[in-house]
Amino acid sequence: MAAANRPPQFVYFVVFCITIGGLLFGYDTGVISGALVVIKDDWHLTNTQQEFIVGGTTLGAIVGGLFSGYFADRWGRRVITCLSSIVFIAGALIMTFSPHYSVLIAGRVVVGLAVGAASMVVPIYIGELAPKEVRGRLVTLNVLAITGGQLIAYLIAWALADVHNGWRWMFAVSAFPAVVQLCCLPWLPESPRVLIRRGQEEKARAILHRVYGSKVPESLVEDELASVHQSMRTENASKYRDLLRTINLRPLLVACMLQLMQQFSGFNTAMYYSATILKMAGFSSTKSATQFSIAIAATNMIMTMVAIAIIDRFGRRRLLLVSFVGMIVGLVLLGIAFIFIVGLVKITKDSCGEYVKCGACALDDRCQWSPGSMICANEGNSMYGDLTTSCESITTRDKVGTWMALASLIFYVALYAVGLGNVPWLVQSEIFAQGIRSKAGSIATATNWTSNFIVSVTFLTMTLHITASGTFWLYAGILLVGLCFVYLFVPETKGLKLEDVQQLFMGGGIRPYRRKTNVVPKTVDEIDDNAGSLSPSSLLSQTQRHREVAVGATSARAGDEVDDRPLISR
Repeated sequence: MAAANRPPQFVYFVVFCITIGGLLFGYDTGVISGALVVIKDDWHLTNTQQEFIVGGTTLGAIVGGLFSGYFADRWGRRVITCLSSIVFIAGALIMTFSPHYSVLIAGRVVVGLAVGAASMVVPIYIGELAPKEVRGRLVTLNVLAITGGQLIAYLIAWALADVHNGWRWMFAVSAFPAVVQLCCLPWLPESPRVLIRRGQEEKARAILHRVYGSKVPESLVEDELASVHQSMRTENASKYRDLLRTINLRPLLVACMLQLMQQFSGFNTAMYYSATILKMAGFSSTKSATQFSIAIAATNMIMTMVAIAIIDRFGRRRLLLVSFVGMIVGLVLLGIAFIFIVGLVKITKDSCGEYVKCGACALDDRCQWSPGSMICANEGNSMYGDLTTSCESITTRDKVGTWMALASLIFYVALYAVGLGNVPWLVQSEIFAQGIRSKAGSIATATNWTSNFIVSVTFLTMTLHITASGTFWLYAGILLVGLCFVYLFVPETKGLKLEDVQQLFMGGGIRPYRRKTNVVPKTVDEIDDNAGSLSPSSLLSQTQRHREVAVGATSARAGDEVDDRPLISR
């Protein structure tokens, strides 16, 4: 690589254009938090209707993520990126002009198709273009774009909170980034690995030269091409049934489990319902709750920047472990905070008068709170002239709970952003063989969105039946299971070429992770067998690598200390 491991400007331009899909992903999943509070009042929606407005995008994303893998292999990454932009625009227009609830749901589903396709193809697209030394931070730039989209969504929701039909403008804004991405597409190259599979090696070579820059030796590009050819000759996998082979099934289970944990951590409820959660927590108005939602989204974005800076140095696995532990602590504290606010009781009551706390009263669509009388009454009850769905922090106990809820929510989001928010997408783009990468990625993406849908349509209902505290503690328990899984089964992939990562999963069954994970290189005999199909520079590169490994092995036998990094990454 060039000095300081900096890729050429061309790479950053390409990544910028591709990650507009991530920006749209973040905006369309984040904007509903502010819009939902307004739409609920305008259309008098029930909890179930709110959940399905949120879940509509997720439902579309399941379908989009599942099928985009097949078409990404058939048509290429660039075409799928183009189609997702067009669908984003169509969905934005449907939501903006929706006359009633069912049309809005349809628009959310259409947008979801694009969100699912973008969430699958963008990490793979970047991962296949990026130099291995900076692949972690470049793929994580997509997560930064997602968090940036969420922050923009919150800012726009805050600005339009008091505007008549402001929620329509919130949805309309999402069309503009999609138009920008469509304008960028003529300058985007196809993935070199897709071009090689099509037999267009000269085009792939030219793109790799632009990716690595003019200062790198020709042998580096030739070695990259040779690695892809070797992977294609040995993998013999291109159909969905090939995912059942052990060497593919193990990384698929890891990717799906990480995506499952990302959603069952409950994070997206914090994003979708953050304004609602903060109103439950005692913030007095829709606008003030939305303002603090902005702080939460900003935390997510800032800590994602931190992850970008450290992920290629500290590694994926270490960040995941730290993230899991921190999120568990944050959720436990959030549950304790809600005991102060709502109480640790099932808050579904037969009548509004049975509620003794404003936080519980505000969750019931039938009820409103009277701050003057400190009573929960039926909505529109003429006996009380100060009924509201907002909660003022009146007592010291309420204030402690309110600010503790905000602090623990921000801490939870910060630890999510450092690890669990980005590593599953990065690992998913790295661990699969070229022939089944898109198909396996689509299954992992569909797992993400399926679990997202389950969480988003059950969150408010669970808070009504097992209390808000119980809901957050349930998520903490699930994360504890995920922490054990990561510790036992997720290997480190930093610094490895995509074609070498899969060697980490060779062998029968799912084996516990071992601290020293060395990628076994080709033997001299294997190099000789393939010599006829490799260029002289590539053959020299592979032979030199074998000699380095042999020296390392000799040192190990002699009792010398051996570098703990994967040999292939030195």
